[in-house]
Amino acid sequence: SAVFTTMLASRGTVFRFDRHLKRLSDNVNVLGLDVDITTAQLVSGMYAVIDANGLSEARCRITLTPGPPGRKPVTLMTADPLPDYPAAWYRDGIAVVVTSLKQFPGDPMAGRKTSCYLPRILARREAAAKGTEEALWFTTDNHLAEACFSNVFLVRDGTVRTPPKDTPVLPGVTREAVLELCGERGIPADEKRPLTVDDMLAAEEVFLTSATMGIRPVVRIEKHRV
Repeated sequence: SAVFTTMLASRGTVFRFDRHLKRLSDNVNVLGLDVDITTAQLVSGMYAVIDANGLSEARCRITLTPGPPGRKPVTLMTADPLPDYPAAWYRDGIAVVVTSLKQFPGDPMAGRKTSCYLPRILARREAAAKGTEEALWFTTDNHLAEACFSNVFLVRDGTVRTPPKDTPVLPGVTREAVLELCGERGIPADEKRPLTVDDMLAAEEVFLTSATMGIRPVVRIEKHRV
């Protein structure tokens, strides 16, 4: 299996590059991948790709693979122009569905950025078929987890809440930034308590966080108005 990380470059600088590389390294260690590239080489290589493409605002990706059997590991770096995301996502909010697929504690791929993404792709297709932008995942024990390609936050009773990392969910870099901003601004935040469907339906606000798409407000979950 390969591991990867997708990052935002803004004004030519990769946002929280160190945090992305730390997560990438953790995933390499957990999966026991044999890679032969250093952190310094990843940084210099990524910026060389950004510069070669003449980009300032970009969606960047580093993918590390063990390579073909008997061959050397392969590192792939790409940088594309940042997509022109619809302004309506941020102005009016988005609609999401709840996928019938489930996450389960103990899944070694859960919370990891790996190439094993078929279930996420299927759930995202389900969302698109229903005219929505994303699908929310619950665990087999009915706890809110995340969206296909984003972390999820709820605001209830003045507190910003997000599922604990051991739900399990991806330890998103933007998720981490939001929690840090809450701390800096004195906004109560909780990432320790598991969240239920009742928490989701009672939330006064819901939003998704992603490295490249930023923060998107959710205004409808299935037929439920947030």
